[in-house]
Amino acid sequence: MIKEITVVLCLGLAVWAYQATQPPPPKLCGAPGGPPVTAPRIKLRDGRHLSYKEHGFPREKAKAKIILVHGFASTKHDIMSMTDLVPHVVEELGLYFVSFDRPGYGESDPDPKRTPKSIALDIEELADHLELGSKFYVMGYSMGGQVVWGCLKYIPHRLAGATLIAPVVNYWWPGFPANLSTEAYYRQIPQEQWMLSVAHHAPWLTYWWNTQKLFPASAVIARKPEIFSRQDLELASMAAEKSEDRLPATPQGEFESLHRDYNVGFGKWEFDPMELENPFPNNEGSIHLWQGDEDVLVPVSLQRYIAQRIPWINYHELPGAGHQFLAIPQNFEQIVKAPFPGKK
Repeated sequence: MIKEITVVLCLGLAVWAYQATQPPPPKLCGAPGGPPVTAPRIKLRDGRHLSYKEHGFPREKAKAKIILVHGFASTKHDIMSMTDLVPHVVEELGLYFVSFDRPGYGESDPDPKRTPKSIALDIEELADHLELGSKFYVMGYSMGGQVVWGCLKYIPHRLAGATLIAPVVNYWWPGFPANLSTEAYYRQIPQEQWMLSVAHHAPWLTYWWNTQKLFPASAVIARKPEIFSRQDLELASMAAEKSEDRLPATPQGEFESLHRDYNVGFGKWEFDPMELENPFPNNEGSIHLWQGDEDVLVPVSLQRYIAQRIPWINYHELPGAGHQFLAIPQNFEQIVKAPFPGKK
C-alpha cells in the first residue's frame, strides 16, 4: 500500500512540475476574448500577422526608408515616438520610418518558432509588403538592436545600412574570450545571472522561473533599480510623466514576448556575429554601433571587443551614457544622421 501511495505521489508531483512549466496560451489580438486590433497589419507567409506603424516622409517621396526595431517590453509606438525628438532631421533628410511590433508584442501574433533568422525574414516580408524597394535601412534598439545582427546575417543583400543601438549581447557567443564574457556576466546582479542561465541552459523553465515565488525572477522584467545607470534613472523619472497614454507591450501575455525574448536572445545561436562578413565591401553603405560606457544592462567591455573584432563596424561610445541614451534628443539626432554623412 505504501509503495502504491509513493508511486501516486511521484506521478502527481511529475504532473504538477510539468504543468508548472507550461505557459498559458496567448490571447491573440482580434480573436474572441483577445485584445482588439487597432493598427495596420500584414499577413505573413506562415499565416501570422505583423502590426506596423508609419511616420515621416511619404514612402513614394522619401530619400531613405528606415525600419525601426523596438526593444524589450516595448512596442512599435515606443520606438516610433523617438522620431518626434528630431522632426527637423526627418524633414532635412527626407526620411520615411516604419516600426513594427515584434512577434508576441503589441498587436503582432506570437511566433513559437521565433529565431534570429525568422525575425529577419519577417522584416524582409514587411519591406516587400510596403514596397520599400530592393534596399532599406534597419535601426534597432536594445533587444531590437540584437535583431539587427540577424538582418546582417540573413538579409544583407536587402540592406542599405544598419544601426545597432545599445544592442543586447549574448554572453555565450563563441567569439568572446571566455574570461571576458565570464567577467561581464558576473557584473550582472545575481538575480539577473540566474535568469540568463535559465534562458540559455534550460529555456523550457523560463516561464516557471518568472512565475515561481521561491527565487527572484528576471530583474529586467521587475525593473529593479540596480540594473539602471544614474542617467537611466533620471530619464526613467522623466518618461514616467509621459507614460499614462502608453499602450501595453504584452496584452497577449508575457511568455511569447518577454520570456521568449530571453530564450532567443540568450539561447544557442546558429551563427556568431563576430564571424560575419562586411555587407558593404565597397563602402556603398555603413554599419553603426552605439553604446553608453555606463550601461549596466549591456557590458561596454563586450561591445568594445565586438568593435575590435569587426573592423567595418563604425563604433560610437557615449561617455556617461547608460542604456536609455536613445531618449536624449541630441543623441538620437546623431544616430539618425550617421548613415547619411553630408546629405541634406
